[in-house]
Amino acid sequence: MIADEQDPAAADAAHRPIRSFVLRQGRTSPAQDRACRELLPVYGIEYAEAPLDFEAAFGRKASVVLEIGFGMGETTAAIAAAQAGTNFLGIEVHRPGVGALLARVAAQSLTNLRVIRHDAVEVVTHMIVPGALGGVHVFFPDPWPKKRHHKRRLLQPGFVHLLAQRLAPGGYLHAATDWEDYAHEMLATFSAEPLLVNSVEGFAPRPSTRPLTKFEARGTKLGHGTWDLVFRRG
Repeated sequence: MIADEQDPAAADAAHRPIRSFVLRQGRTSPAQDRACRELLPVYGIEYAEAPLDFEAAFGRKASVVLEIGFGMGETTAAIAAAQAGTNFLGIEVHRPGVGALLARVAAQSLTNLRVIRHDAVEVVTHMIVPGALGGVHVFFPDPWPKKRHHKRRLLQPGFVHLLAQRLAPGGYLHAATDWEDYAHEMLATFSAEPLLVNSVEGFAPRPSTRPLTKFEARGTKLGHGTWDLVFRRG
């Protein structure tokens, strides 16, 4: 049975207007386009409203970590390369980023990374059953900085509950943002979720498992803050 058929929170999340992305115009380079055409059939997973068989998708049985919105995939590829014993599933809708990550996967021969090009809310709702994930990464989601747009932010109570349900006991939810008000909103939302327990008091130091990006390093030099949250499924 599809998980959301017996999960009201999942059904609600799937039909609300919040999406994990905003469609923007962006130029796909010839290399990125070629990677999408040639490598997505190899390393990609088609969206379907049915539970995903992780063991079949990766060709092995291992803990699975989901990353939502991997951008151009530099961090995703680095984490997957450093943790060869873990399977990683990246979700992104923007074609240039998907192509860039696929090219990295092929260049680095990463056998533990798969990609879905689709909205993350629908993927989590329909393709991932409760208790299936060892971890979830949501790094620098769109902050929707204008107050009237805050309702469009991804990490709201309904979706956070959905993510918490998909975690196995002891599994973690790691989020990071460089927008302070969003960081405090996340902290309040995560803390209010009964299935999650904070791993520290308040915000967490950046785990060594999350590489420091060039953009983040440049912002740090300019005095910009970054906030990490690491919660675990109780």
